[in-house]
Order: sequence, then C-alpha cells, then structure tokens
Amino acid sequence: MRIVDLSSPVDATAWEPDPVVHEILTPAEGARHMSEEMKAHFGIDFDPSVLPEGELLSLDTFTLTSHTGTHVDAPSHYGSTGAYGTARHIHEMPLDWFHRPAIRLDLRDQPVGAVGVGVLEREIARIGRAPRPYDIVLLNTGASVHLGTEKYFTDFTGLDGEATDFLLDLGVRVIGTDAFSLDAPFGDMIRRYRKTGDRSVLWPAHFAGRRREYCQIERLNNLEALPGDFGYTVSCLPVKLVGSGAGWARAVALVDD
Repeated sequence: MRIVDLSSPVDATAWEPDPVVHEILTPAEGARHMSEEMKAHFGIDFDPSVLPEGELLSLDTFTLTSHTGTHVDAPSHYGSTGAYGTARHIHEMPLDWFHRPAIRLDLRDQPVGAVGVGVLEREIARIGRAPRPYDIVLLNTGASVHLGTEKYFTDFTGLDGEATDFLLDLGVRVIGTDAFSLDAPFGDMIRRYRKTGDRSVLWPAHFAGRRREYCQIERLNNLEALPGDFGYTVSCLPVKLVGSGAGWARAVALVDD
C-alpha cells in the first residue's frame, strides 16, 4: 500500500487572514520551564543542570483557528441549528464517514466563482463512475498552486447550492476541496449578491449543511498526485476538539499497489 499525502501544512511563515503564531521553547528552555512548573505545582525542587547538556524537551505552542490548514467542517459550523435536528460538533461525528472510497472530480478548467450541477455531471460522465453513498468526493480545483499566498483566499472555484445538493442526493456525506472554501470566494459572492439581490448566492454550500447533515474537508493539497479519479481510500480523521465546529485532519489517500 502506498500513502499519498493530501494535506496542506500549518505554517506560521505563510500568509493567512488569521495569522498563525508559533512559539517555541528550546530543549534548554523546556528544562527550566519543567523545573519551574514542578516547583509551582508540586513543591518539588529540581535543578535542570543535572540533565544532559542542561536540556529536557522542546515545547511548541501554536495559536490558530480550527480552520487553518487541512480541516473538516462539522455541521455546527454551518449554523446553530439544523432542519434535521441538533447540529453536531466535530467530536460527535461518526469516524466511518472519514475513511471511505473516494472519487476525484477535475474542476481546474473552471473560472473563479461557483460551478453548477452541469459541470459535475460532465465530470462524472468523463470518468465513468458516479459517487456512491458515503463516498468521499474530492474537488480538484487547482487552487493549491496558490497555497501560502493571499491569492489562495481570493482565486478559486466553489460549488453553488444546487451542485452541493446534487452530491448529497447521491448519498455523499463528505465533500472535499483543495480550495480555501467549498463556496466561491467571498468577493465573488458579495459582487453577485450586490448585482442581483439574490441571497441564495451567499455561502450556499455551507448553508446546505443547515438543511442536510454533511461535512466538508477544506484546504486539501496534492490532489494531482492521486493515481486516478477513483480506486483508492481516503482517510481524513478529524482531531477530537470537543465542542468545535471543525477539526484539523491529516488527510491521506491509501493506494493499493
């Protein structure tokens, strides 16, 4: 079995609308920190100089949102309530949703904005296989070429509401994209709303999750490295963040050689 990494990194040096802060305690600083903590909490005196080179362990502290890097959106991210009942948090979602056969749809020829059902139907016809219930659908938009830059957050292709419902009607419960969002970029949605006054153009893919329970994987990467459009399993188990609307995931494809 071969493992293909489909995750984008969490990198404090990359551009983010909500910047990532990465603070590091070196092994020497970690030794002193441990000594201070032992004294403060347990009343134990310990001289860190007795450790090899006076070092213990490094410690990294990251400050970031649950939507930084590759992550899974839970139903509670889309709204406080769902038409189907309680909107579950990420720690409440069934893990078997996130380890499933996957199918890749190529949207790299599409412009910035939101694509409709016709584009998805064309892709399904091209590859000769429709998504089956509980398959994970991966949208290869090409957005990952801009990873780490401001353009990553403004120039990409998403789904409109009908296209999202189309996949959910097929029994899909997890839809993934290599873009920042499953919806069109903010600027594109706002421009279309101001032009038409049509509220349905505002975050339709996310708001579909208020009517129907499903999850999104956003900010995937390396989808072009997959050996084909189907025939592998994707594992994207989310971190168990209690009460959170999303959880980070190390998404991979498991390919039988």
